[in-house]
Amino acid sequence: MTPRLSRLFLLIAGAAFVAACSQPDVTTQTAAQPEQATTLPPAPGTPVPDYWPRVTFKTANENDVEARVDALMKDMTLEQKVAQIIQPEIRDVTVEDMRKYGFGSYLNGGGAFPNNDKHATPQDWVALAEAMYQASVDDSLDGSSIPTMWGTDAVHGHNNVIGATLFPHNIGLGAMRDPDLVRQIAEATAKEVRATGIDWIFAPTVATARDDRWGRTYESYSEDPQVVGDYAHAIVTGLQGDLSDGSIDDTHVISTVKHFIGDGGTDGGDDQGNNLADEETLFRIHGQGYVQGLNAGAQSVMASFNSWHGKKIHGSKYLLTNVLKEKMGFDGFVVGDWNGHGQIEGCTNENCPAAINAGLDVYMVPTSAWKPLYENLIAQVKSGEISEARLNDAVRRVLRVKVRVGLFDQPSPAQRALSGDQSVIGAAEHRAIAREAVRKSLVMLKNQQNLLPLSPDMTVLVAGDAAHNIGKQSGGWTITWQGTGNENTDFPGATSIYQGIEQVVTAAGGKAILSPDGTTDAKPDVAIVVFGENPYAEGNGDLSNLEYQRGDKQDLALLQSLKEKGIPVVSVFITGRPLWVNPELNASDAFVVAWLPGSEGQGVADVLFTQPDGSVNYPMQGKLSFSWPATPTQLVNKGDGKTPLFAYGYGLSYGDTDPLTAPLSEDNGVDGAVVLSHGIYVRSLQKPWQLVTLSDGNAMTMASNTLTNGNVAVRTTDRAVQEDTLDITFSGPGRVIFGSQFPEDLRDYAGDQGALVMDVRLKDAATSVDLGMGCGPDCDGSLPLSAFTDANSEWQRVAIPVQCFVNAGVNLAEVFEVLTLSTGSATSLQISDVRLDPHSESLQACDL
Repeated sequence: MTPRLSRLFLLIAGAAFVAACSQPDVTTQTAAQPEQATTLPPAPGTPVPDYWPRVTFKTANENDVEARVDALMKDMTLEQKVAQIIQPEIRDVTVEDMRKYGFGSYLNGGGAFPNNDKHATPQDWVALAEAMYQASVDDSLDGSSIPTMWGTDAVHGHNNVIGATLFPHNIGLGAMRDPDLVRQIAEATAKEVRATGIDWIFAPTVATARDDRWGRTYESYSEDPQVVGDYAHAIVTGLQGDLSDGSIDDTHVISTVKHFIGDGGTDGGDDQGNNLADEETLFRIHGQGYVQGLNAGAQSVMASFNSWHGKKIHGSKYLLTNVLKEKMGFDGFVVGDWNGHGQIEGCTNENCPAAINAGLDVYMVPTSAWKPLYENLIAQVKSGEISEARLNDAVRRVLRVKVRVGLFDQPSPAQRALSGDQSVIGAAEHRAIAREAVRKSLVMLKNQQNLLPLSPDMTVLVAGDAAHNIGKQSGGWTITWQGTGNENTDFPGATSIYQGIEQVVTAAGGKAILSPDGTTDAKPDVAIVVFGENPYAEGNGDLSNLEYQRGDKQDLALLQSLKEKGIPVVSVFITGRPLWVNPELNASDAFVVAWLPGSEGQGVADVLFTQPDGSVNYPMQGKLSFSWPATPTQLVNKGDGKTPLFAYGYGLSYGDTDPLTAPLSEDNGVDGAVVLSHGIYVRSLQKPWQLVTLSDGNAMTMASNTLTNGNVAVRTTDRAVQEDTLDITFSGPGRVIFGSQFPEDLRDYAGDQGALVMDVRLKDAATSVDLGMGCGPDCDGSLPLSAFTDANSEWQRVAIPVQCFVNAGVNLAEVFEVLTLSTGSATSLQISDVRLDPHSESLQACDL
């Protein structure tokens, strides 16, 4: 990299980045409940145990529904039936495709927007919904006039849409213990989704997370299946309304309970991993959200990526058919997750009869895989590999839901009551509900000398990188899939935690000073430090242990520096799960867990400060819905006989005596010399790196799933799992840069086995691309990719010794660009699983 380009990246990035222990005396856990399996899944033909209950939900017009479905199916062709069970994604299907094939449904994945525009308006969303709907009912090409339906992941509000109300993530809602407020949240979410012309939400997630290392823990309401069941019933009711009369009105949507089943109990907390629980535990711990959600009338169930005893759920006939459909009597449809069928043994994304034969009714098939899958399914029905009876059952289930919810009788998306109504998106009444949820979800773990609540007429230092960062306080599944690449300007109408504090303090005559690094000329009366996890979603959020900020204790250093100055410190912790924070607790006078509160940050200030007269403004009332670990490696749940640091249900109220009378042990019990793999692009961009393209002197930062900049085009695609690959096309000279605003010290990766590791697929065997690292003026190194790859178009693992870059001139102490890909000609390639590995076992030669 030339000095000019290094400085250019800094300018680009600058704009883009502004953005055994001492135990408290807490409540006692109940008797142990073992979860690990002692028996394997039942053999084919084994009766389903009676503890799986029958779904009680029914509508008043079932006979009419079935008669109408019969009439629809009577004249349907094989091609029309197969189209009903195919669900493509908006980036890979056109309106003309919909007109030609008549798909039963389609979706937008996280970070996908109409016209690939992150800032698409509600009117833009409605316009796409209307075009797709009209194409689906146009029978001129496919002979079918069955309306399609659009599904979206609105998991904490309508989180793909700019300006929508963002509610606390599920883990925070679980701390409220308030099903009625959860129902109100669901009702508000349904209205905002309806305002964009969408019919169907892939929510609620009803996982019972049991291993907090799992990166989707924040999508779980609780480790307690009772809370999960109660909330599942409440949110399904709020999303769908009363379906007993057989229709969904203009303010409600179709709901989905997901992911069936056992995703929260995988071995090692691995996303898409293997659940080893016996069947009764699968039901008792992981099944209660489905029991209650289906009894509330949920019309769809999403199959889970995970396996049960080594068998993918997408291919489990026992669970999808024998248990869910036959024993429990679920008569809606089962939809797959993102190309989940392709993970079944013997399947690919394009070819998988095993999924429908197991009981999957709708294939979620993003990318261009939908077309070969459609053609293969038709051929497989014709050959008998898929029976007509199974296909007819799947189609009947889809049509049953469409008829039952009134989709045939509703006006088109553009003509519905709320469609395009900008006032519904982020409506004041919805934000008020979200703010109440923030207040009720806060959990106080420490409050020495009753420091909280604070008087609002003080001088308050507000520090920490999450204090004025709405994207960070909202977490994953926020505009983009992983919640990354957002700035405060992407959240019109929202309030950061700092802004909420400033409003309260200023109104009372006090002063709020924002200083992320804690520096200030005047000594404040108190410091509120807002810090915590950076946004992540599935896969990227998985941890090896629960120590917070392991090896990079910047937040702890900030807390300690304030304490050393004699300033009382209130910590507000932003997190998607309980983490081991003993050092941070010791460095705080008060410690409040705010979870991932969403767009209404002022809800935090509502609780932290008193009224001007000193009376409590709002109570501190949240209670842990997850046990808090005593060590970084402790896996602890209610009822397992282990002793956590803070038990399930713990949470101090104002006026309580704080049981933390002595400092907590800061021995993490983990070898401090261990260096972890450093992700660059592992299912998504990893902090602190951002992707910038450079073409003809023009630089553009990638903020969603696609980016075209002159000669350079980048988009995400699927290889093994959802969006785990970058597809990069150069039509001429250009550069792709993975860079950071500030230099990163990567000297830990300079050892004998340190390597830049990635999987590469060269679309053109003659690909001419240089790989580089950059560390400022006269400090960069470049290597030809061809020196480390074979000239073929197959996937291959590349492990380039980091020492190669050092030899080429890179100073690892201050790396701004961890990876650059540049070329002077037209070429294309794909890369996946890009990381720095301190202990690579397959180092390639460095003899350039």
